[in-house]
Amino acid sequence: MSDKLLLPEIGVETFGDITQDAEGNLLSHAQVIRNVIAEGQAAEAANLDFFGVGEHHRDDYAVSSPEIVLAALASTTERIKLGTAVTVLSSDDPVRVYERFATLDAISNSRSELIAGRGSFVESFPLFGLNLDDYEKLFEEKLDLMAKLRHGNPVVWHGQHRAALRNTQVYPLLEDKPLTTWVGVGGSPQSVVRAARHGLPLFLAIIGGQPAAFTGLVDLYHRALKEYGHSEQPVAAHFHGLVADSDEEALETLWPHYQRTMNRLGSERGWPPASKMTLQAAMGPRGAMMAGSVETVAAKIASATKLLGLSRADIKYSAGTLPHETMMHSIKLLGQEVKPRVHELLSA
Repeated sequence: MSDKLLLPEIGVETFGDITQDAEGNLLSHAQVIRNVIAEGQAAEAANLDFFGVGEHHRDDYAVSSPEIVLAALASTTERIKLGTAVTVLSSDDPVRVYERFATLDAISNSRSELIAGRGSFVESFPLFGLNLDDYEKLFEEKLDLMAKLRHGNPVVWHGQHRAALRNTQVYPLLEDKPLTTWVGVGGSPQSVVRAARHGLPLFLAIIGGQPAAFTGLVDLYHRALKEYGHSEQPVAAHFHGLVADSDEEALETLWPHYQRTMNRLGSERGWPPASKMTLQAAMGPRGAMMAGSVETVAAKIASATKLLGLSRADIKYSAGTLPHETMMHSIKLLGQEVKPRVHELLSA
């Protein structure tokens, strides 16, 4: 990794999780989407650098078309970068992805960012008539095409899973620079090398274990960039978290929503029931959960930034049914108090 560490950007992300109101009732998908837009506006007001929206196609998340939500935000914000977290490129058409993001880039005055990944769920494959047996091949092909399209120039390309492009120009034209396109990876060395082969920046999804476990992947990425003859590219990371007025408040606030979400996923994937001790360990000094008081979260972000050479740390502030008001408070604390504290710690 680079010896030179610039002060990192701090961003937030949401999957548009279906949240509950003060009485414990689940909100409608429509209300959650409206709340996500308010959360994005709050992120800019709090001086955060990035707002990301995930793409899902299941009942516990409201956002299946993040670019539309981001376009609404683009027209009501001025500075904050807007992107996906992630775009499930395997089950999409890169040409259509380019068209949507080039449009978003125009609306936002070049603030759009694409984080391309395979996602943590597979519902989009049967939904769009794709074969899960092609899981790896689809992403490889489509990322190859996206890496060419992002420059906004005529493209020559052929593959197995869509029509060839023969010096084809795709519209709208970009205004002044290529589309910012990250590759989101969850821990696979093959995925890290793939990002390096295309010369694209790396976005790590650190959702479990310890951030220290990712140092080898970051080193591999920088070595691979050199071997492929590419210039250095930024590395960013996605964490789950919540900023509260104290560590104890963060734990007690998160636990029921964490438990509900993890038990639902566990029933789908064969995991054991969620444990509060597991959440406490994740919130500990070496864990991947950026949750706790302002000082606790700032110290953990600063530590991970130094360890991995991060240019940006994003916090997924939504956590299952966690209420909108709690998330708004977390966003405010992250931008107004955690971000400047992270910069103080790294500048010391």
